[in-house]
Amino acid sequence: MVWAYIENGADDERTLRENRAAYRDWYLSQRVLTRTADVDLTTTVAGTRLGLPVVVAPVGLAGAAHWHGDLGLARAAEQNGTRMVLSSASTYGIEEVARGAGAHHWFQLYPWRNRSLMASLLDRARDSGYTALFVTVDVPVYGNRLRERRTGMGIPPTLTPRRVLEAALRPRWVYGYLRHRRTTLRNLVSDGARADSVGSVEVQSENLTADIGWDDLEWIRSRWDGPLFVKGVLHPDDAERVVDLGADGVVVSNHGGRQLNAVQPTVRALPAVVRRVGHRAEVLVDGGIRSGADAVVAVALGARACLVGRPAVYGLAGGGERGVAAVLRILREEMVRALTMMGVSGPGELTPAHLTPVGDRAD
Repeated sequence: MVWAYIENGADDERTLRENRAAYRDWYLSQRVLTRTADVDLTTTVAGTRLGLPVVVAPVGLAGAAHWHGDLGLARAAEQNGTRMVLSSASTYGIEEVARGAGAHHWFQLYPWRNRSLMASLLDRARDSGYTALFVTVDVPVYGNRLRERRTGMGIPPTLTPRRVLEAALRPRWVYGYLRHRRTTLRNLVSDGARADSVGSVEVQSENLTADIGWDDLEWIRSRWDGPLFVKGVLHPDDAERVVDLGADGVVVSNHGGRQLNAVQPTVRALPAVVRRVGHRAEVLVDGGIRSGADAVVAVALGARACLVGRPAVYGLAGGGERGVAAVLRILREEMVRALTMMGVSGPGELTPAHLTPVGDRAD
């Protein structure tokens, strides 16, 4: 059930697959005898200096993968000189992560039906020291995630004897679940309801609404005085409008292929958004990034940085905080190696000229 939740996409998962495959549309440009001895991956996002142009994306229900959950993601990001975007559907509360982390991270919010709930989350994030806000706008309804439904990860989750047995065959996971109970969306329940996993998920589901519009984004902008990014943008017209409304950046994202199936992969949508608003706002991208070479492609196409979700959760599931740190370290090593052989000293030097399109699939 947990694996299906992490790994699945919407419907036949075409967009999930093509998010990854689209990175194969580009070759990196290798150069020789360039004296590129020191590669510096430093960049700046939302006014924060990062040592790596890779950010940990917001991941709901991260504690289901490993009880270290969101706190482990945050600490691992810090170890690699970057940041995590804490999901409003996190299994550690806003304040818990702020107390347990050593740096100021960023917070993600949905434009929910209940503005009082949103205002409360915004106030808590601000008071806890989160320095940037990411508003996810591509979930007016849940995507049709068939693998989740087939394995019982619906709302509410459905347990059967077979699924209970599958869990029992994984004693380390069961121990972590029973000992730490990190499967509740902690920001959506009262302190006295710490184990109410199903109830917290239902609160989130009840607050999703398709009746959201530009005025909701304006209201959020008026409530948050720090850097604001809008996540879930694919069309350059939408990117331009969110920047006109005061957003400091956009995240080109299709929610990892989990929402509207058959939309274009994010790395294909990225160049048009960069051309439209890249001179006015920071453009980030997520979806399909599985290697340092993928991250190099994204930055060369105009992204200030990349967000990674599934790779971070793979590390979390495999080894908790240390596993996430290892994944980010691998991405760093791969980026440094690639840029060294490309003769590029840092991400700020990358341009589309450092890429060669494959065949006639190039833009």
